[in-house]
Amino acid sequence: MNTPHWPRLHLLAAADTGAASAQSLLISVLRGAAALQVAAAHLRAELFPGLRTLADPPLAYQALAFFTGFAHQAVLVFFLISGWLVGGSLLGKLGQPQAIASYAIDRVSRLWTVLLPTFGLMLLFGLLTGALDPGGVDFASTNDFSATVLAGNLVGLQTVTLPEFGGNYALWSLANETWYYLMFPLLVAGAGGGAWRRAASLALLLAIALLLPFPIVLYFLTWLLGAIAARVRIVCGTPFRLAAAAAAAGAAVYVRVAGINDDMNAATFNQDILCSLAFLLCLASLPQRIDPASRLLVRVRRIGDFFAAFSFTLYVLHLPLIGLMRHGARLLFGSDRLSPLAPLHYAVYAGMLGLLLLLSWLAWWAFESRTPQVRRRLKAWLLTGRAQPLRQA
Repeated sequence: MNTPHWPRLHLLAAADTGAASAQSLLISVLRGAAALQVAAAHLRAELFPGLRTLADPPLAYQALAFFTGFAHQAVLVFFLISGWLVGGSLLGKLGQPQAIASYAIDRVSRLWTVLLPTFGLMLLFGLLTGALDPGGVDFASTNDFSATVLAGNLVGLQTVTLPEFGGNYALWSLANETWYYLMFPLLVAGAGGGAWRRAASLALLLAIALLLPFPIVLYFLTWLLGAIAARVRIVCGTPFRLAAAAAAAGAAVYVRVAGINDDMNAATFNQDILCSLAFLLCLASLPQRIDPASRLLVRVRRIGDFFAAFSFTLYVLHLPLIGLMRHGARLLFGSDRLSPLAPLHYAVYAGMLGLLLLLSWLAWWAFESRTPQVRRRLKAWLLTGRAQPLRQA
């Protein structure tokens, strides 16, 4: 059947995230690329001087600073993909037995199988580097390594009432994710069911929105866009897909060059909404099926799946690993700083980035890769005698 000349909008009964879909392929690639971008950006910022502090930076460093300067857009992609996968999946499971209970187990296991071992490693790294005083562990909310801060970071209280555990400032976005995991089912429950259920759900949602910092609530709209877009397909031809991809890439570059690339707040919301719409337009316009016989796509999928698998571990663990490597560099070489004027230092940066990936992959293999088993055991324990565990999100 010939593809229609004019794009047509289709609403799907359920999100299609199967392995054969082009959306699934792109999501895998972008998850890995986004985590790599954040790690590369933070590694550069921790090792090299700021670009704006240099009077005449070499061209090589300008290029490095530009191509590792999309961390803001990478986190935005994380929010959109999370909404697409998590929100889209929950919408497809509503009405099934124990859907909400299964959803809760999926979300908690997703976070804690990574956060608990990561926090344990951070305590170990803190002891090794001297950042943590063994006698200074307490329950004070102002101590980055306190038991209170650790527990609060497990339930998304960092940047809300507590600092990020161990000074790991990348954890700020997990507060957003944690609250979005809670706010979305409340919003869904508030849209259907009995009157009392709707009222209670919306009242709790409103209370959460009033208590949370405004930027967290504001950026819930980007997460919602991802959940909604998971049920939308644009039937179109190749020219429209290329135009959509160009719009998404162009929006990201424009924000990188002329926009605000620091915190996500009211000042950045308009630019990020435009980027979100361009990205989701590109994602929704992709064909729902790809050629399984294409060797190129098979290779791309393998690479994408490999990096996507440990992207969460890489995101959460890369800053503690950078701190550990910097400590080692100070002990061995007397300095942990690199110079943009020394060509060899670019090779050192690349080697440290490679080591960062390797250590994160090993941590994924040891911990995060066990998430499906943890989920199955939790569901067998908590949902026994009620309903069979649902398919994983």
